[in-house]
Amino acid sequence: MVSLNGHVARKRFGQNFLQDTGMIRKIVRSIAPSGKDHMVEIGPGMGAITELLLEENSKLDVIELDRDLIPMLRVKFFNYPDFTIHEADALKFDFAALRKTDEKLRVVGNLPYNISTPLIFHLLSFQGLIHDMHFMLQKEVVERLAAKPGTGQWGRLSVMAQYFCDVESLFLVPPECFTPRPKVESAIVRMTPKQQPTQQALNEKVLGDTLRLAFAQRRKTLRNNMKGQVSGEQLEALDLDPQRRPETLSLAEFVKLANFRAELIGQQD
Repeated sequence: MVSLNGHVARKRFGQNFLQDTGMIRKIVRSIAPSGKDHMVEIGPGMGAITELLLEENSKLDVIELDRDLIPMLRVKFFNYPDFTIHEADALKFDFAALRKTDEKLRVVGNLPYNISTPLIFHLLSFQGLIHDMHFMLQKEVVERLAAKPGTGQWGRLSVMAQYFCDVESLFLVPPECFTPRPKVESAIVRMTPKQQPTQQALNEKVLGDTLRLAFAQRRKTLRNNMKGQVSGEQLEALDLDPQRRPETLSLAEFVKLANFRAELIGQQD
């Protein structure tokens, strides 16, 4: 176990505390907070990024699950009246409850690998309330979020993230920037929700279900993965070759396929 200022990093929370001052400043510069922003930080940990965010912007809500860290954070930032700690699980947190006016939230966080994907999906359900999101994630997750069709990283997470957001992979954060030192590289990603999806799905739940089916077995063809849902003839009518593998389809093609399924489901109701 690694102790930092008397706190033992907890494996079950996936805790790796950012310690490199230069990297912390680089991350905050990439976020570029201003005094007008309503910032939200998920998992502030020991407050390394928190401190710089508060220097630039005093209005900050933080969500922390580890109750042992909360007293330290209260003491460290007691002189900031608009600093609020929420002892909560970010996976279940109602981010809409933070908005008191029409201002949009700017969300940042060093997300543990074990919750990063479900947490991103949870946040996407609030995408209309969010201006942008900056996350530190395992490098492979960032690669999946920012992937392009035709690559091994392109999958359900890529399509759903890019349906809702413009996604930019910014820069790597090496393991030596953390205590304890993780076994993997991290990276910073910027996700900016679109005001309106470029490709509009008739039913976003059907889109998510279509992606789940299509990527259920990546090595199999679209015909095999969509068997019982969309026939080979129907795929051809949509100008989709049934022999293609799912990672070759673009976002627009997945939306077209999902909209066809949504219309079929609507006809059956």
